Amino acid sequence: MQKIVPHLWFDKEAAEAAEFYASVFPESRVTSITRMEGTPSGDADMVIFELWNQKFMAVSAGPLFKPNPSISFMVNFDPLFFNGSQESAREKIDEVWSKLSQGGNALMPIDEYPFSKRYGWIQDKYGISWQLILTNPDGEPRPPIITSLLFVGDQCGRAEEAINFYCSVFTNSRLGSLHRYPEGGPGPDKPGTVMFADFKLEDSWFTAMDSAHAHKFGFNEGISIVVNCEDQQELDYFFPKLSAVPEAEQCGWLKDKFGVSWQVTPIVLEELMVKGTQEEVNRITQALLPMKRLEIAPLVSAFEGK
Repeated sequence: MQKIVPHLWFDKEAAEAAEFYASVFPESRVTSITRMEGTPSGDADMVIFELWNQKFMAVSAGPLFKPNPSISFMVNFDPLFFNGSQESAREKIDEVWSKLSQGGNALMPIDEYPFSKRYGWIQDKYGISWQLILTNPDGEPRPPIITSLLFVGDQCGRAEEAINFYCSVFTNSRLGSLHRYPEGGPGPDKPGTVMFADFKLEDSWFTAMDSAHAHKFGFNEGISIVVNCEDQQELDYFFPKLSAVPEAEQCGWLKDKFGVSWQVTPIVLEELMVKGTQEEVNRITQALLPMKRLEIAPLVSAFEGK
């Protein structure tokens, strides 16, 4: 089980977007689509899919939230993933860039930069942002896709604090690299703040950066992070540890003190939703809608019609 899963919010395009991404990235597939009827947004599709063997989730739940580049996905094109071939990795990064660029918007054009011989940042036609990078195979290996947090606006300067906080919440965690903005550097970034860092929570790597540049976006529910819990004890641990905005607590969703949205959910809920009949799924949906922190026993009872 993948403990931590990125979750994407779409208006109506979750299934379409998942199929598109599965056609873009290697070793990818859509694994399930579940219709949730009678939600506040109407009928909503819950989609589970894998990109380069990493699990993702998505929902079509209306236009309330839109993804933005405050959370993006860094895609490592490590030659080690291509039998050590730098040429094959470079060909693949250009192929993926071309596909994601169709109807998209280049935030940083694909080119050579001081930190990589091939890098580009693209916001695709569905609003999801991807950082494609030709990785140096000499470094410590990282997975192909990594969730990347960009701390901007009021949250700028808090990336290191957030990293340490998340690593304190998840006991199975560790720090990776940390690079700070230097004294006398160009641009508005404050020396000593995080230029780039990565860290691992459970089985998932993350990156984090501060950016003092003017950005017209910030963390929101458009991209959230799902924590899959084995039992009620885990739910009761993670939910209060992460939640910092009581009014944002709904249906297992919460917002932390940095504005990042999380979903703390029992893995059994996903299992029941995927295997259930439409009637069983509808009963679970109606049972979870009034909840803030999810309770496993009532959800299972609803599935069973009790």
